[in-house]
Amino acid sequence: MTATPQHTPSSGPDGAPVEPEEILHALDPEQRQVAATFGSPVCVLAGAGTGKTRAITHRIAYGIATGRMDARHVLAVTFTAKAAAEMRSRLRDLGVPAVQARTFHAAALRQLRHFWPRVVGGPMPEIMPNKYPGIAEACQRLHMSVDRAALRDIVAEVEWARVSMLTPESYPRAAERARRPGVAGFDARSISRILTQYEEVKKERGVIDFEDVLLHMVGFLTERPDVAREVRSQYRHFVVDEYQDVSTLQHALLRLWLGSSDDLCVVGDAAQTIYTFAGARAAFLLDFPQEFGRARIIRLERNYRSTPQVVRIANTVLDGARGRTRDSRLTLVSQREDGPPPLIESYPDDPAEAEGVASRIAEQVREGRPASDMAVLFRTNGQSEALEQALTGRGIGYLVRGGDRFFERQEVRRAMVALRAATRVEQVEPDRAVRDVLAPLGWAPQAPETTGAVRERWDSLNALVMLADTVLSRPGTGLPELVRELEERAEAQSAPVVDGVTLASVHAAKGLEWPAVYLIGASEGLLPISMASTAAEVEEERRLLYVALTRAKDLLTISWSAARTPGARGSRKLSRFLDGVRTTDGPEGSRGPAPRRTGRRSATVYSECRVCGQGLVAAADQRRGRHAGCPATGHEAAAAALRSWREERARELGAPPFAVLTEAAVEAIAERDPRTEAELMAVPGVAERVLARHREDVLAVLAAHRSGAATSSGSGAEPQVKK
Repeated sequence: MTATPQHTPSSGPDGAPVEPEEILHALDPEQRQVAATFGSPVCVLAGAGTGKTRAITHRIAYGIATGRMDARHVLAVTFTAKAAAEMRSRLRDLGVPAVQARTFHAAALRQLRHFWPRVVGGPMPEIMPNKYPGIAEACQRLHMSVDRAALRDIVAEVEWARVSMLTPESYPRAAERARRPGVAGFDARSISRILTQYEEVKKERGVIDFEDVLLHMVGFLTERPDVAREVRSQYRHFVVDEYQDVSTLQHALLRLWLGSSDDLCVVGDAAQTIYTFAGARAAFLLDFPQEFGRARIIRLERNYRSTPQVVRIANTVLDGARGRTRDSRLTLVSQREDGPPPLIESYPDDPAEAEGVASRIAEQVREGRPASDMAVLFRTNGQSEALEQALTGRGIGYLVRGGDRFFERQEVRRAMVALRAATRVEQVEPDRAVRDVLAPLGWAPQAPETTGAVRERWDSLNALVMLADTVLSRPGTGLPELVRELEERAEAQSAPVVDGVTLASVHAAKGLEWPAVYLIGASEGLLPISMASTAAEVEEERRLLYVALTRAKDLLTISWSAARTPGARGSRKLSRFLDGVRTTDGPEGSRGPAPRRTGRRSATVYSECRVCGQGLVAAADQRRGRHAGCPATGHEAAAAALRSWREERARELGAPPFAVLTEAAVEAIAERDPRTEAELMAVPGVAERVLARHREDVLAVLAAHRSGAATSSGSGAEPQVKK
């Protein structure tokens, strides 16, 4: 019999005990149900932006505060190191710093290192940093000629086979059942031979790969009862995030961790399953009630991320789903106020689309939105090149996601080494020292007027400079403290924000969000991709589109082009997944205004001007909800007054407008119309450092606006602002 867990009451950041009911206070009814349900397995079906991380971290904190869980025996499992670090940070804020939050691989690796000397003897083998050299050697031994693209596809297939727990002998039949007939021109039996030879290569080198970490732990737990008892005595309460992405191998390991226990809470969304090609199986989430007979199912459908307009179009895309995605779908309900309607734009060709999107982004930047608030998403990485050129031509920085992790990039590793060395030298001005150290590595005060590796290297180094400025602004902070923070961030894979537009494939964008999202290439052949030949593959493409749409918080623009190159015949069509979208806004059952031509592009209009009732086409008009020439409401007039002041102050400081006050801050302040410093400081989403510098001016602008509105003088006098 298991002893009653001994627990330490949760305490807040100031060390004071946190009452259990206080932990539940910040949750909505469904999140509270997640946090307070114990005694049976729990399956949380959590839609995009519904606060799943908040729910499960509060569940852990509440369980510990009430004695239902022991912090020493909790294992929270995530899929990325960054997500694990975020979970640990939130748990610390809730007063439970002792909880283990790790990825499957990190948790298994820790156990494997502990048990290897006992089970196998000697030190654990070195882990290969990547499979490419080993699989390339296996192909060479088999006299198979492969180029880089083919090698990449073979590596992906080897990983799929291993996370599916297939042997070289069982692979051909399994590949046939999964409709994976061949890779890079090689049939299933050839891939089977590569799998066999790859194992020989690892054995001769005395190394293991990342899948081996999980496979060996499965073997230890299966074959050694003493190992299984020790692990199960250590971990008794399990929480698994992103459960729709669990592979057969990860699921097998989880069941062995649990043993006969069912103290398990899983969280996932079948509509966000976009990694089946890599071995993810949503069936483990969907079949949870059958696998765990006492399971409680809780649905989170309140969306806190996106406006009702963005949520509506995402729900509409899922309306057309087929199979289990449709049967298990969640219907999101936005908890935010109305925002600008999504926009669908068509272009004659890909270059025109890139130029059009870059123009939209440039317009946003001119209006004060930080470039880092925006993202351009696409189906394939090859679509980014034209965007890179178009943005560079307008002097707009960008960050390409999906390549090397930030702290694994060569220029960042070199910068870390150089900064460590600089800590041993007496420095008068640490911020100046950072710039001096990074200049020889490729940093300069101005961004290079080029694309590709040179620009990416500068963006990485500039992100370090910006982060250093923030860290070194804290009292008593110098280079040693900066280096220590960088090392902590590297361990948690918490990259600094690059001051540029994010360019990312939809796969790389999973788990992220931005105030403004531009989805390009929404045409047949790209979404769904032409290679999607089966019904299941087409449904995965639909889920990809759904994930892309739900990354947007405020602004969403979808675009597509009729042809690949200028002058070519326009044979492309808008994605079938968007067939029903035009009727989603406006009165129930009605069709929105017809597409309108704007130069070389056409725009699908979703809303009408609040003042004159005519359709809105221009992006700026869509955002404000009225034509530029139509009279503004009081809230909009206050925002306009703030923007005028912001432009003047930006000129005085020699800074961009958003550095004074972001557009989101302008809208939030104008909407709430604060009259005191306390009310102003309470406006959410406004940086304290901004208010500390400009709060008197902001209050003066609002007071002058109210005075002018009350008297209706119409004199046009500028508000008096303290300099």
